[in-house]
Amino acid sequence: MRDFTLAVGQWPVVNDKAQNLESAESFLRAAAQKGATLCVLPEMFLTPYELPLLRSSSEELDGPTLKRLRSVVRELKLYVVAGTFCEKRTNDYYNSAYVLDPEGEILGVHRKIHLFDVALESVNVKESAVLTPGDHPLVLETPFCRLGVCVCYDTRFPDIFRYFESQGVEVVAIPAAFSQATGSAHWHVLMRSRAVDYQVYLAAACPAPNLQSSYVAYGHSLVVDPWGTVLAEAGEGEDEILAVLRAEKLEKVRRELPLIQHRRPDLYRRWVAQR
Repeated sequence: MRDFTLAVGQWPVVNDKAQNLESAESFLRAAAQKGATLCVLPEMFLTPYELPLLRSSSEELDGPTLKRLRSVVRELKLYVVAGTFCEKRTNDYYNSAYVLDPEGEILGVHRKIHLFDVALESVNVKESAVLTPGDHPLVLETPFCRLGVCVCYDTRFPDIFRYFESQGVEVVAIPAAFSQATGSAHWHVLMRSRAVDYQVYLAAACPAPNLQSSYVAYGHSLVVDPWGTVLAEAGEGEDEILAVLRAEKLEKVRRELPLIQHRRPDLYRRWVAQR
């Protein structure tokens, strides 16, 4: 890893794809002017996170959204985790996060693995009624870090982060759309604990609340360091946050608190086998 500047974008996602795409482009241009190398967009940044809207807003790989983003990042020379949008592939629909390089090339895609099927007092969602789950976390080598990508609800499943650890990931990008109920309860504790337990930098992008939507996002996009310190946090409105990620900090935490060397996977496998 080497030092670089990371930017996270946050805005209220409205029921207008063109306006949401304008918000994404405005964020990318502002972040580039401030020296960002890597930018992260929120989950479902094209349409409010309402299941009936997802399929109607879906696009295929060569659709207008990725074409426009690829053109913008080529102009600005950015690496971008392009949030997520509903991707149509033949007869399936995925919650997909594409990663683009400064030439506008697609480096990889993470399709949300764990679908959000929950029935809480304030949130009742069944993603599996619309979406198909992905089956593998995304890990990429960039010139400045080894990057892992997962999406929102995936964060609650440590096995993904164990995989990231096994692959030498240093920075994890998480497009997300936590609700106000789950966000106020778990957003900070989950993001900070994942960063601490797996000794990574973590960038989580969440839309700002849109009070006109039936699903109200939490906002509070974060950048957290491997010690669990919040380096930057958005409020509840439209915002952009930037943080410099220091290679020396990552090395120091891993050297002084060597969790990776102290893991005992041989024992853990044995315990599971004995159940």
